Amino acid sequence: AGPVPFGAGELALAELQRKHNRTLKVLCRLAAGAVLAGPGGVLPHGDIIGRLPGQVMRTATGARLLLRRPSLEEYVLLMPRGPAIAYPKDVSAMLMMMDIHPGDIVLETGSGSGAMSLFLSRAVGPKGRVLSYEIREDHHNLAKKNYRHWRTAWEIGHMDKWPDNVDFILKDISTAAADMKSVTLDAIVLDMLNPQTALPVVHSSLKQGGVCAVYLANITQVIDLLDRIRTCKLPFLCERIIEVTHRNWLVLPA
Repeated sequence: AGPVPFGAGELALAELQRKHNRTLKVLCRLAAGAVLAGPGGVLPHGDIIGRLPGQVMRTATGARLLLRRPSLEEYVLLMPRGPAIAYPKDVSAMLMMMDIHPGDIVLETGSGSGAMSLFLSRAVGPKGRVLSYEIREDHHNLAKKNYRHWRTAWEIGHMDKWPDNVDFILKDISTAAADMKSVTLDAIVLDMLNPQTALPVVHSSLKQGGVCAVYLANITQVIDLLDRIRTCKLPFLCERIIEVTHRNWLVLPA
């Protein structure tokens, strides 16, 4: 099968080259009759629909826009956000640390804006499952919405369907002991304010040798977590504490 042209209802990413080698990225959902408006001018969605991604188009004022489908990384960075997201550079490191395979069952708490949920969904594939717990209803609803929007757009622009493999559950994980008894988890990822409240509930469901990755903002939280594991004699071994840094290079001809 050849490349699929842009269709109404899917996501398009417009890139405008600014001065000093900076790129402005605008994400839009294509709809007949709508227009893409930005610093470079106006471009009707009708001009984009039916074209193949990867083409450069000109706005009414002559600005050049590169139109393409967003990567998952770009989508999670540009999608509507309530709580702060787990950043793609950190997510990719955690996916490697947890050694997640297609077909795995993974627990996530909390759902936040749904960034981690989407990456986990892709990693476990159609035969896998992600259980995503969230205590706040507004975050729970936003994560579900962002997940649904990505899946819907994917189906329009691709030959295959994005798997419907995430269960978004509105519940405090510390009260979910009964839920955990009926499931065996290949991996756990905790992205919450007090992960120490989740560990006593979830550890018995994690398979022998399975990995629990915890996403924390500062080293004080890490110390509190390690203290709790030690004082409660929880069966976890701390393997690694890492900070993921990326250094961007600007390469220009001399």
